[in-house]
Amino acid sequence: MTISVGDRLPNTTFVKATEAGPEQVSSEDFFKGRKVALFSVPGAFTPTCSAKHLPGYLDKAEALRAKGIDEIACTAVNDAFVMGAWSKANQAEGKVTMLADGNGQFAQAVGLEMDGSGFGLGTRGQRYSMLVNDGVVEQLNVEAPGEFKVSSAEHLLDNA
Repeated sequence: MTISVGDRLPNTTFVKATEAGPEQVSSEDFFKGRKVALFSVPGAFTPTCSAKHLPGYLDKAEALRAKGIDEIACTAVNDAFVMGAWSKANQAEGKVTMLADGNGQFAQAVGLEMDGSGFGLGTRGQRYSMLVNDGVVEQLNVEAPGEFKVSSAEHLLDNA
């Protein structure tokens, strides 16, 4: 079942790349007590994700924070090393927190996984954005296959 507005996020584990190495963080702890703009991409370093999705959130980071958003985070079914390299390649440190969902546990738990095997990607997370307040989904914007509209930083900002 796909998560909906008003639902509490399920507790799964993400991995963040840190200077000290991979660090596990529970979704419950990460979202607790704050407002987070979370967006999901099918994969780091993929064309739309790298050319449009992440750059939009980097460009709108200050505007999102001005709307009361405490943190901006990106998740993908990639490992923490790939997410860390993607962050560095895009100078995202301090603006967007990368949350690796290497085994797709979070994507599956929220019902937003997709089959990318036709492109050699296996099971991935769909492209979406959500606004999460203290672990509860306040806004959810799931893209149609092949689209990039409602999960953009601009759309989230306009509706925050």
